[in-house]
Amino acid sequence: MCPSNALSFDDKAKTWDDDPVKVARANAIAQSIREQVSLNTRMSALEFGCGTGLLGFALKDDLGPLSLADTSPGMLAVLQDKIQASGRQDMHVCLVEAGQPALPPASVDLIFTAMTLHHIEDTDKVLQQMYTMLKQPGYLCVADLDAEDGSFHGPDFSGHKGFDRSQLAERAKQVGFETVRFTTVFVMNKGTGPGQTSFPVFLMVAGKTV
Repeated sequence: MCPSNALSFDDKAKTWDDDPVKVARANAIAQSIREQVSLNTRMSALEFGCGTGLLGFALKDDLGPLSLADTSPGMLAVLQDKIQASGRQDMHVCLVEAGQPALPPASVDLIFTAMTLHHIEDTDKVLQQMYTMLKQPGYLCVADLDAEDGSFHGPDFSGHKGFDRSQLAERAKQVGFETVRFTTVFVMNKGTGPGQTSFPVFLMVAGKTV
């Protein structure tokens, strides 16, 4: 279910949280989720493609039991240390194989993910898996890149070049989500001066309603 290039993420795990842009992005996404979904500490949740859990930690005080799933053992090792240091007993890491669901059907009230979907080849399959893992009612919150020309990752990247919002909304509805809405939550900049390129990050909130 999570990105398949786990080895490259393993290599980056120990310094992942040192990047202030990643931290600011996670905090901005978390704030937008709070504004658009009525969170409470009775809600169970899953962070999909969690990495070191930057987004999960930004939301942990707003939620109840939290599962954090990824394919990268290195990322999860860093995350496990963070969980132990926090003293939280209701946060659990899940090492999953690419393409496999992290939890059984109807397990959680909320699934959230940041900058993961564009790494996954079969978008429709993962949307269906997340729909199935949600209780009813439930919410899926996906933060990712708007459609771009491929310059965000460069020519060697084999994943998606971001997403067209209307097309992604249609795909979410095709797997069963009844309501889908988008907001821009963050903008990343690469390069400097006249050559600088901006990459907007959207948040899609999709509802699995009664």
